[in-house]
Amino acid sequence: MTHGAELTADLVIVGGGIHGCSAAMFAAQRGLDVIVVEKDTVARHSSGVNAGGVRRLGRHFAEVPISQKSMEIWYDLPDMVEDDCGFQVAPQIKVAENEQELETLAARARTLRGMGFEHEVILDHKEIREHLPAVADHVVGGLGSLTDGFAQPYQTTFAISRRAKRDGARIFEGQTVTSVRKDGADWIVETAETRYRAPKVLNCAGAWAGKLAGSLGEHAPVEAVAPMMLVTARLPHFCDAVVGATGRPLSFKQMPNGTVVIGGGRKGRADTSDDLSEMLFPELRLTAETAMDLFPIMRGATIVRSWSGVEGRMPDDIPVIGMSGKHEGLYHAFGFSMHGFQMGPGVGSLMAELIATGATQAPIAPFSITRFA
Repeated sequence: MTHGAELTADLVIVGGGIHGCSAAMFAAQRGLDVIVVEKDTVARHSSGVNAGGVRRLGRHFAEVPISQKSMEIWYDLPDMVEDDCGFQVAPQIKVAENEQELETLAARARTLRGMGFEHEVILDHKEIREHLPAVADHVVGGLGSLTDGFAQPYQTTFAISRRAKRDGARIFEGQTVTSVRKDGADWIVETAETRYRAPKVLNCAGAWAGKLAGSLGEHAPVEAVAPMMLVTARLPHFCDAVVGATGRPLSFKQMPNGTVVIGGGRKGRADTSDDLSEMLFPELRLTAETAMDLFPIMRGATIVRSWSGVEGRMPDDIPVIGMSGKHEGLYHAFGFSMHGFQMGPGVGSLMAELIATGATQAPIAPFSITRFA
């Protein structure tokens, strides 16, 4: 294989999604010489096509501290990247459709308070209607994180990549990594076009990250999934919150222009070999039915388009974050299992800290790749 050049850096990041671009930005701000290699374009897959929820609500307990740290970054992010990112602070609310679901939510809120986190609060029958005046009559209450929000995923990830470049990072798009191997103290990251050399490599390859880890002897059972979204024609303003359901999949929000974006985890078919995802309309119909059940106003809405993207999911639905269990200078941040967008800036910040200093105060032990060894 002939290479035009060998480029050197302190850190090579494989993958130009929100986690890779955030890590590049924060690592460059720490003075590291950073290269990002992306096989398609920045934000091409899950980082550009997700629901855009900037959500602490309902997270796995192990994720909560990182999600909190990330939320603090989100509030400053538009200034940091000089782009509004379409970011708006808005309540994230999970509705309960019966008393049993409400008690499940209340138990969660109590557990979080015991951990020292106060951001999730129970909303009773009256309070939920103050936040969601159009919600269905049968909804009995809910759980809210009232200062969460939403953003435009594609716009946000691109803005972070632009800031990373301003801070000195180099981003190479349209280059597929064919191998990663050790060469003395360095790592060699090969593409058909270029060879990259650095003492440190960060695997942020999303649905393709398990294959990369596996090539280096680290087992990570990443499943490629294709969460589906749909958007309606504009409706009169009726909802200011981002809404989920307790007993069935839903992510629901009305955008400032009046359109309603609906998702929540029902999946199409993903194919990592040709980077494609396929819509499964019977599943998408269930998503639409859930939206109509919870918001009767949706019964007259017109669906104008739908889409999906390829995302990496782990068997335990939490990501892999941290150092390799086998190799010096190898790091991982992938497998965000359809809820990684909000965590992007926080994970990027802690990975930059870990790579630059060798340590982090963030509680990342639950996310070690060694749990699959």
